[in-house]
Order: sequence, then structure tokens, then C-alpha cells
Amino acid sequence: MIYCIDLHNHSCLSPCGSDDLLPAVLAMEAADRGIDILALTDHNSTRNLPAFSEACEIVGIEPIFGLEVTTIEEIHVLSLFGSLQEAMRFGSWIESILPPIRNNARLFGNQLACDVSGQEVEEVQLFLYGPADISFDDLVEKTLGAGALVIPAHIDRPANSVTANLGFLPPLPYSAVESIAIPPTVDTLGHAVIQGSDAHYIGHVGRRRCFIDSPLTGFAAVRDALGRKAVSYLGTHNS
Repeated sequence: MIYCIDLHNHSCLSPCGSDDLLPAVLAMEAADRGIDILALTDHNSTRNLPAFSEACEIVGIEPIFGLEVTTIEEIHVLSLFGSLQEAMRFGSWIESILPPIRNNARLFGNQLACDVSGQEVEEVQLFLYGPADISFDDLVEKTLGAGALVIPAHIDRPANSVTANLGFLPPLPYSAVESIAIPPTVDTLGHAVIQGSDAHYIGHVGRRRCFIDSPLTGFAAVRDALGRKAVSYLGTHNS
């Protein structure tokens, strides 16, 4: 079965994300744009995943529970889970290894955790955009060891990407890599390649997506398709 997937999106929890991009709004907008499997990947935190999970159930799309971790080298990496509980545990651990710096909302933006109705639950004081105290290599190992998918984010971007910050893509067992351009402009070492919206505003939702082919559903379908490189873009198979 063919699924439209988008595995890179933010919400009002990310300091660089719009306060209007509530978890429920993300789910509703994605459903309207034909997304079948959707991930929420806020910066270094999973506090909006419970609301996201409820919203996806309401609108009838499959949720993937993730976060976009910033490594000590300031590389962005997507860690994606099939279980809300496992993602929440991983997110709490990532927060525990962030620098103890208070967010300056006026300078960086608000960090709002909310429920499925959009009601604010808390304004997170810990600055979520800083680098966690973990190396790129160790994060890949830790994420895979937790049973999650690990995907270096926007590897062709000139900032906060593995190729920009290290100069190359290390040969590690990634689940896939994410590229803005298709075909990618950097060496992907033969890994499956996905596109994601990296949405920070409502108008960004669904701006980049890709398609997978799998007989399975949800997280299992994503894992299966990426493992077989059964990924396509606008109907063209990526081999």
C-alpha cells in the first residue's frame, strides 16, 4: 500500500515555531493535505506529543512520535518512535542533558506545551534549542538502541546538518537520511532518502513529503519501507 508521509514537523513547543502551530492544528492541516503518516519532531523535547497523539486519532492519521535532537556538534537529527511512552522517556533524557540555560522568549520565541484543545499547559523555561551533551555518533547508537529510527536531518542544508558541520556523512547505520533537494546534492552513501516539511508555521505543513510502499501500517510500515528503500517522490521511485 502507498502512504504519504511527512516525518519532520514542529509545533508551538519549538522556540522557532509559530505559537499558532498547535499539535492539533498540525494534525488537522496534515490530514487536509493528504498526509497518511505524520511525525511531530520538536527541538530536543517531546512535551507536545501527548496532545499530538490525541489529535492524530481524532483526524484519522497515523502518528510517529519524535524529536529533533541537536548534538554537541550542533547537528540536527530526527529520532522517531512508534510508541508515545518510549518517545516521552527518550525526550525527558534528552532534556536532562541540555545546557541549564533559561529560554529568552523575547529573543528566541515561546516554548508552549499544550493539550489537544490548544489550552496552554506550561511554558517551558529550559532553552530547548541548545546542543545536548551527546555526540552525533553516540546519538545514532543511542536512538537505534532504543528501538527508534534515526535520520540525519536536512543533510544538504548549509547549517545544522551533518555535512555542513562535519564536512561529510559518516558511514553509520542510519534508518534513512533527509534531503531538501531531490535528487540530493550530497552523497547519501546509498541510504534511503526522505523529504520532510520541517514545518515551523501553518503554511509550511505538507510543503515537502514523500511516499512509501509497504504492506504494513504506521510505524512498522515506515521502518519496513525505509529498510527496503521503497520511497518515492511525486510517484517516481528512488532506487
